[in-house]
Amino acid sequence: MLGQTFKRISRLALAVSFAWCVVTHAAPTNTLPRKLSLPDCIQIALEHNLDVKVARFGPEIAGQFVSAAYGAYEPTFEAGGIHSYSTSPGGIDEQNRPYPGTTTEGEAYRAGIVGLLPTGLRVDLGANLSTRNGLSPSGPFENADGSASIQLRQPILRNFWIDNTRLMIQVRKKQLQISELALRGQIMNVVTAVQLAYYDMLLAQERIKVQEQALQLAERLVKESKRRVEVGTVARLDEKQAESQVSARQSDLFGAKGAFALQEYQLKDLLSDNFGDWDGIRIQPTETLSISTNELNLHESWGHGLAQRPELLQLKVDLERQGVVLKYMRNQIFPQLDLVGSYGQVGADQVYRGALDGIRKGDSPFYTFGAVLSIPIGGNRSARSTYRANKAELNQSLARLKRLEQDIMVEIGIAVEQARTRFAQVDATKQSRLFAEAALAAEQKKLDNGRTTSFVVLQLQRDLTTAQLSELAALTEYNKALAQLALREGTTLEKNRLSIEPK
Repeated sequence: MLGQTFKRISRLALAVSFAWCVVTHAAPTNTLPRKLSLPDCIQIALEHNLDVKVARFGPEIAGQFVSAAYGAYEPTFEAGGIHSYSTSPGGIDEQNRPYPGTTTEGEAYRAGIVGLLPTGLRVDLGANLSTRNGLSPSGPFENADGSASIQLRQPILRNFWIDNTRLMIQVRKKQLQISELALRGQIMNVVTAVQLAYYDMLLAQERIKVQEQALQLAERLVKESKRRVEVGTVARLDEKQAESQVSARQSDLFGAKGAFALQEYQLKDLLSDNFGDWDGIRIQPTETLSISTNELNLHESWGHGLAQRPELLQLKVDLERQGVVLKYMRNQIFPQLDLVGSYGQVGADQVYRGALDGIRKGDSPFYTFGAVLSIPIGGNRSARSTYRANKAELNQSLARLKRLEQDIMVEIGIAVEQARTRFAQVDATKQSRLFAEAALAAEQKKLDNGRTTSFVVLQLQRDLTTAQLSELAALTEYNKALAQLALREGTTLEKNRLSIEPK
């Protein structure tokens, strides 16, 4: 039975060694190393991350809609001409006298500028010119007339302090603010994702080093066990146990390298807008896993979160947008009362020139003024119901705002507690690793003096590897917890010294 066990262990060691050789020699040799710090990765992501690129279009699109809304104030030039022709047959009058038919031909021209002012005042500045000539029972005739005038219409109730144009401008401005905050939120999410991926890659890189160290310890123990077997101080079982440990450590090293490759793919995805550009590039993180003393203040974090979280600010801006809409809907309840007026000059003659001279002289003025009232007979039910519905929606959004504020406080509270826990775990795992190192060193001395067995040393080597990996994991989780806390607070950009302006 013992011989069969030795054979199985030997076959396992041979298989793992063969796999190790295959992986080592089959690894691509045309990869180019690229050393990157965490700030380097964040900067690359801000320039090339596809999610950020998509989000950057939001403010640009919203800004164009704001510009389009202002287009309503652009004056419009109008010009036109009409040619007319008509005939009427002759006939017999009441005294049985025949009369000839009439023929009339004419041309009319108009040119003007129509515009809207931010007060709701509509202005129509224009000129008209027309001619008529033909044949009538009294003989041929020809005349021309024209006018130049300005017409005004100013609402003083409905559409006075806000109309549809001013509503659209203010709404589009709020939507622009919301899109800028959405971009900020997306950038924060991407920066945090890069941080988490970078820390995970650092952990994977350090795990490789730990597994390589564990493999070296196991190989050294194999050599020592073989020497002791040769001199007869230990049994061959100790040698086989050490060889088994080498095979296990090689397997762990394979897994660590595979995990590193996986994390590298995830980080490259965050940094790339063309994944093929990263083919053949091996990222080498230049940072080290470390711990920094951070004073965690829950109430201070709450203050940051309630003042800086993009989604909360978006909801507040949307509340302002709803307030503008509600203001407009309330204004639509009022009746339509407009002041109207016009002023101009007219001219008339038999020809164009004479009509134009009459207008230029300015001795034939005309003007009008008055008011136009329009009241819905049914009590303006549509406007009133729409106003009440929008008011209810605003109150609903206020309740959502309180819900979101509470959610943010809970998220920050959990994030602070997690950071505190991870900080405590870093110290605990560090002490565990130090104790494991001391225990292994002491047991190694005992083995050198023949007062213990390889089995005990192997167990302590495994304990040390576990303690080292636990310490690395705790360091990684602590740094990731700080990144997550910054995201919950809305301070990711500030803590990474980033100033983002929408492009």
